[in-house]
Amino acid sequence: MGRYLKTLRRFWGTALASQTEYQANLLFDLLAMGGNLAGSLFMIGLFFQGGRGLGGWTWPEALVVLGIYTLLDGVSSTLLRPNLSRIVTQVQEGTLDFVLLKPIDSQFWLSTRTFALGGLPEIGAGLLLMAWAARAAGARPSLAVVAAAVVLLGTSLTILYSLWFVLATTSIWFVKTWNATEVLRATLTAGRYPVTAYPQTLRVLFTVVIPVAFLTTVPAEAVLGRPSWPWLLGGAGMAVLFFALSRAFWQLALRFHTSASS
Repeated sequence: MGRYLKTLRRFWGTALASQTEYQANLLFDLLAMGGNLAGSLFMIGLFFQGGRGLGGWTWPEALVVLGIYTLLDGVSSTLLRPNLSRIVTQVQEGTLDFVLLKPIDSQFWLSTRTFALGGLPEIGAGLLLMAWAARAAGARPSLAVVAAAVVLLGTSLTILYSLWFVLATTSIWFVKTWNATEVLRATLTAGRYPVTAYPQTLRVLFTVVIPVAFLTTVPAEAVLGRPSWPWLLGGAGMAVLFFALSRAFWQLALRFHTSASS
């Protein structure tokens, strides 16, 4: 574990040094984040015009869901997209061989090699929005509530990472995965709203097939002080299952990988 932590510190230290050379990019990323968040608030606000609700959720409660979605999108922009999008290039150029030959787990290397500063403001905005909205909704934080919220946020991050990694792994067989990536991103935007706002068929789809509910709605229930053991255990089980599948799928893909030197 110490070796991996030391490696991670060097990875991110190098990434930070290279990105601080272009400080103007942070300003543009901040403006883009503000525009996206404002657009999301506007869209949710339309559902509450005229005293209407959104799947039984109040305005502050729905903002907790949006805050978690913003947090997850920030993590995707900071870690997932910068790292996993490189797998396609590495497969095409044959540089994946150098990763596989290193004395370190290849999935760890590919998932943590770099990060993007532009996603950090989005992570901060998501946390602030989530905390403010939970307080406005009347949530009473306690040790049990905070623990449940942290666990479910951890499970949602694990599920999100696993989905992205499985999709990136398909580049072993397919040269381009851009279209599939856009489909995944479009599907995950459903997490901006509580899953109960959708028709019954989509609720089942977003809970069982594509676990959008476990990404935002279930953690939001915990943040609001309404955690339940079935959902807590279900979220933890889904996280373990998806992470195990990502590991198994990567090992399977490596069997089909043709080395650039062979």
